Amino acid sequence: MSGDEINPAAVAQAVEDVQGDDRWMSQIWRELFSPLHALNFGIGGDTTCNVLWRLQNGELDNIRPKVRFNWASTGPEREKSTAQGNSFVPVMHFIQIRTPNQYLIGPLQVTVVWVGTNNHEHSAEQVAGGILAIAQLLTSRLPKTKVVVLGLLARGDGPNPLREKNAAVNGFLRSWLPRLGQAQFLDVGAGFVHSDGTISTRDMFDFLHLTAAGYRAIAKPLSDLLLQILDETPEEKRASLV
Repeated sequence: MSGDEINPAAVAQAVEDVQGDDRWMSQIWRELFSPLHALNFGIGGDTTCNVLWRLQNGELDNIRPKVRFNWASTGPEREKSTAQGNSFVPVMHFIQIRTPNQYLIGPLQVTVVWVGTNNHEHSAEQVAGGILAIAQLLTSRLPKTKVVVLGLLARGDGPNPLREKNAAVNGFLRSWLPRLGQAQFLDVGAGFVHSDGTISTRDMFDFLHLTAAGYRAIAKPLSDLLLQILDETPEEKRASLV
């Protein structure tokens, strides 16, 4: 894209929340994130445009969590998926996390961003540009915050254009995010695609939606990274909750 060209994936746009917040009330969520006093602001169907709109329209106001997440999905969970992936990938859009002793005070330390797989109308470069715009907005509004951007997952039972697109988005992000200084890329998709190019139904039951095992595969390394960034080991975390 040229410097003067408007990126449609970096234009703020509102979205209707049709999913509610029960999706992440799971054992994995309770085990790894609830102890950190997480608040889930997830909205199914989010694109980078929707995340930007909410960031620009009050979602950053009057918060002092320790960690917050922006995770987005590809559409209603009840819809059937295809190899092209025209349905839901579970989401957490702003999750705010604090340990008890910092629940009322202290600056936001970490923001986790996971969005882009639902930008069906945008190119890989545009999607990555939209994610970069989110990270730039977060670092400008929250200068003391560390931004962790999760890589987009592979999808479909075999190689397909959307899988290639998501891989290209990840490639752009690996190159661009270090320029922000406060941003870090985390690949949570390693191991999902096997040597023959397939994805196991143990990880994605329909090659798009994550199973409990799939959720744990992405949540555990993310939890470990958050604790590392917060300079808090699992043992110290448990002790702080006693």
